[in-house]
Amino acid sequence: MARLGSGIPLVARGREISRLRAALDEAAVGKAGAVLLAGDAGVGKTRLVDELAASAHPALVLTGRCLDVGETGLPYLPFTEALGQVREAGLLDLTTRPALGRLLPELALPATPPPDTGRDVPGLPTHLVGHRPEQDIGQLQLFDAVHGLLVDLAADRPVLLVLEDLHWADTSTRYLLSFLVSRLRAQKLLVVCTYRSDDLHRSHPLRPWLGELLRLPPVQRLDLAPLSAIDARSFVSALADDLADDVKLEIAERSDGNPFFAEELIAVAAGGSGVPWTLAEVLLARIERLGPRSRQAVRVAAVNGRKVAHDLLRAVVGMDDFALDEALREAVQHHVLLVDREEVYTFRHALLREAVYEDLLPGERVRLHSQYAAAYRDRPDRGSAAALAHHSYQSHDLSRALEASVRAAQEAQATGAPAEALRHLETALKLWHAVPEPPEGLTERLLLRRASWAAGTAGHPERAIAFARGAAQLADPADPEDAAETWRRYAQALHVLDGNDDETTAAIEQAWKLVESRPASQARAWVLAVWAASLRGRRIYREARERAELAVADGRASGTDAAVADALATLGLLDEPEGEVAKAREHLLGAVGCAVRAGAVSTELRARYFLGIHHYDLGELERSRRVFDEGVTRAEATGLAWSSYGVEVRVLQVLTRYYTGDWDGARAAAEPPEALVSSTLSARVAAAATHLSVSRGEFDEAERRIGELRSDWHRDLQIALLTGGTGAELALWRGQPELAVSRVADTIAWARQEVGEWQLAGIRLAALGVAGYADLAVRCRRRRDAAGEAAAVEAGVELASYARKTAELGVPRTGVLGPEGVAWLARCAGEEARLTGEPGVEAWTAAVDAFGFGSVYEQAVCRWRLAEALLTADRRDEAVPVLEAADEVAERVGAKPLLEAVHRVARRGRVGLHGGVVRDTVDPLTPRERSVLELVALGRTNREVGEELFISEKTVSVHVTRIMAKLGATRRAEAVAIAFDRGLLDPR
Repeated sequence: MARLGSGIPLVARGREISRLRAALDEAAVGKAGAVLLAGDAGVGKTRLVDELAASAHPALVLTGRCLDVGETGLPYLPFTEALGQVREAGLLDLTTRPALGRLLPELALPATPPPDTGRDVPGLPTHLVGHRPEQDIGQLQLFDAVHGLLVDLAADRPVLLVLEDLHWADTSTRYLLSFLVSRLRAQKLLVVCTYRSDDLHRSHPLRPWLGELLRLPPVQRLDLAPLSAIDARSFVSALADDLADDVKLEIAERSDGNPFFAEELIAVAAGGSGVPWTLAEVLLARIERLGPRSRQAVRVAAVNGRKVAHDLLRAVVGMDDFALDEALREAVQHHVLLVDREEVYTFRHALLREAVYEDLLPGERVRLHSQYAAAYRDRPDRGSAAALAHHSYQSHDLSRALEASVRAAQEAQATGAPAEALRHLETALKLWHAVPEPPEGLTERLLLRRASWAAGTAGHPERAIAFARGAAQLADPADPEDAAETWRRYAQALHVLDGNDDETTAAIEQAWKLVESRPASQARAWVLAVWAASLRGRRIYREARERAELAVADGRASGTDAAVADALATLGLLDEPEGEVAKAREHLLGAVGCAVRAGAVSTELRARYFLGIHHYDLGELERSRRVFDEGVTRAEATGLAWSSYGVEVRVLQVLTRYYTGDWDGARAAAEPPEALVSSTLSARVAAAATHLSVSRGEFDEAERRIGELRSDWHRDLQIALLTGGTGAELALWRGQPELAVSRVADTIAWARQEVGEWQLAGIRLAALGVAGYADLAVRCRRRRDAAGEAAAVEAGVELASYARKTAELGVPRTGVLGPEGVAWLARCAGEEARLTGEPGVEAWTAAVDAFGFGSVYEQAVCRWRLAEALLTADRRDEAVPVLEAADEVAERVGAKPLLEAVHRVARRGRVGLHGGVVRDTVDPLTPRERSVLELVALGRTNREVGEELFISEKTVSVHVTRIMAKLGATRRAEAVAIAFDRGLLDPR
């Protein structure tokens, strides 16, 4: 039996505490994890984590507790508490992570100017990955800063982060916790979270969130069940040796295995009272033992919530300092309240506070809430506005509740908590028509606009549209600039979701009508910039160019640099399809520079993304890679590594490094192979990383990851296109052509359901599908299965025809196929030659040349196939340098499957690579005889052996006769058996 620091025994929890300590031990050696500790109220969750924390040395222990949203308006409260402990330990440096100042505003560095409130913050991509929800820059930066801080702390020692009472967690806290847990890798970090399982009703927001979290491999759930009857008796006996046995037995039975309930029953019984029946009676019995003033202080404290500051309680309770001190001292001595160094009083258990609050009369509650509202009115503390809104609402002072809700929304937005800002704004909107005189300067239209923005940044695009639509309907034409901003915001909200083109067009045109005849202004510049991007997305290029050029002119005249950057990026995207390469580059570089000057980070990342794509489309892979490397560096430096465009540049960084042969760099960019697939963003990075797993021969890992990502196809077309292709390649390397062609067909069928620029991926998929059919045709020829061969050839030819037709469409963004598309089409032609049984030397030579724009691995694959074709055409001398070039690349990048394939061809063609000769230790067999015998051992016929070794069937027969003679065998099977017995054949 273990005891906690409080002296309360920890009975029958050996299994649970052992699991927690084992998880901490794993974290200490670099295997990060998270434990979700679930149990009923009072079952002992806090005692268990306290025991873990007490024995966690030398780990750094950080704790935080969620409070009921009615008790506090502070988003991220548990993280704020934990951060305060880091500060007290002298381990907090805000100069390196200034975004943490959002959680500790009293230490925040001077604020930087906010980004231009135009198209920059929402980030509405119109590129090939489709539209994405708006991202809140402040929230992403905060998340990145908290994650970085914990990683830094865990570098020196293990870190135990305990977050209690998640059933009360605000939305932003849940988002931040998801962000952290989904990025648990090899840090020395353990996150332990507790929550009440009995509080999770069907519609509780924690239920679906827990389901998502428990999908992650490092996360485990630990259920803390009530004590058994025997354990409950042991618990009661340990606490109450002086009670009669029959009383202890009754207490154990009444407690239902709940340690907290049992403890309270013991306290009542020890006081000489009878044992009450309900938990509420038990808890109130403890309160009744207090004196009148102490009872009053406790009741007043309960109205504020689980915690209350001393000065706040003094302002409400109506006692002098001496009387209040005496009252609170008694409550602390009777274990009703706990007090910390900052004179904040906390109820020992949330159930105790709930029982006291529920026992108040309705009128008493209203009166006390009103007194708290008056006390909060002039308090400057962070969270006071939300508390004022709560108490005003509970005391039916709706006017003050409305005003305070608006202030609370502003505070939440400044903290980087858009979900909480939205909650406060929705409260304000509900109160709007119930308040006769709203605050001066506040309108319903303004509230709706702010709510739309908050909903968009919190990831609720449908609600953002609804609020924006309501604001637009209330727009006042007498104030054209403001009305145009409202309609522009509506158009942006609509643009996030597909299928709203007509409504988006109507909204942005209405915004333009309001400012068309007015001089240059910020509103006018942004209307034009958003309109230009929308028109380009709908492929109305001429009008898009006109609007973008006007936006640049207006933005420069009005000093709206972010709008200028946005419009320049659009112009760059319009230039390239028209063949204006130099102008496209100039505009995109200008967009980057302008966005940097404006501090418009999202627009900057968008411009860098398209600049990298520009180089990529032209086949300038090295330049493209450098641009994406710089983009990732900027995203990380600004705390936006996991924003929409932060992930886009990272995905392309992985792919360009992979294509250019920097596979170690690609792996580092993609994070370790055990990276978690926790969201659409991280899933796209993981999808890109499957290229590495497949090409390096990590087949089991690749199969697992590709299978996991199949469930994400509906969320992102690019995940389907990436993993559909790598899944087909994996099946080809594993000798499963049927599976390869099935995966290609599945992916193409899926892509056809979507609207997007997937033609290039379609050509690549078709080429891999033709390769699969070619493998099937070769297999059927060896088996003399004419019908099977004919079916494979017919299907492969049809797929090759599909690739050519797809290529004729070009790529919509640029209007041309580009070097990569041309290369994959050439690869498809080579596979088609192999499909029909032709050597295809010319086709494979063209494919090798086509991939010469910098895609070193794909070029090496084509060289492998070209060497096969040359050997088949009896052009052995030409095949040698081709094989050597493929071998060098495969060896350098670590492409094991390709390396083995190249060596297999060299061995069968009797080619000595890199100046060597084909040697073997087999005696008395020659190297050629050994090659023949190896294939005979695999069950090949003479004809099949000849096809694989590029010799005639008659020559094979001669070799087999010689082998049998040398080994003293009379049959082929006997020769194979003798060779195995003599160690002349590898058993593998």
